[in-house]
Amino acid sequence: MRISISGPPGSGKTTICMLVANRLEYDFVVVGQIFRQMALERKVELETFGRLAEEDETIDRELDERMLEMAKAREDIVIEGRMTGPILKSNNVPVFAVYVAASEHVRAGRISKREGKEIELVLREMQTRERSEKKRYMAYYGIDPCDRAIYDLWVDSSELTADKVADMIVENARKIDAENADQVKAAH
Repeated sequence: MRISISGPPGSGKTTICMLVANRLEYDFVVVGQIFRQMALERKVELETFGRLAEEDETIDRELDERMLEMAKAREDIVIEGRMTGPILKSNNVPVFAVYVAASEHVRAGRISKREGKEIELVLREMQTRERSEKKRYMAYYGIDPCDRAIYDLWVDSSELTADKVADMIVENARKIDAENADQVKAAH
């Protein structure tokens, strides 16, 4: 089963992705690492690359293609990224799409602690990044990545540990996998 984990910066999605993959013994892909790799390949700073992506649709299209190829190559994989669920679904790739949310203050606090930056700076950077991403996603795909209708499971991690969220995702994924297996048996 393919599992996508989406959410805003600081929601815990990367940690949760790794925990879910570990529990299910799946491979995992972090789309942000692909984006960083693309910036490195072009010898461009990450923030500059994000601004370039606002003007040059081919950057996001290349990122999507790389992610899609990885997702299509394996069924048992966890993929973390802001647009993984919507992109996989719009390309008819079977996926259990999860969105991990958290309040802006909680997310900024997590990033501040992780990166050793002042919380006010993190808030400004977060807001700039999210505006940039939302602008691109709406322009390129006509999709708001925060639209709950796109996802199979929506979890607020503000008051939950990453372990608890990972447990919820694994439990739901196993339930859906069992239901799908029962449907296949019934069809034969």
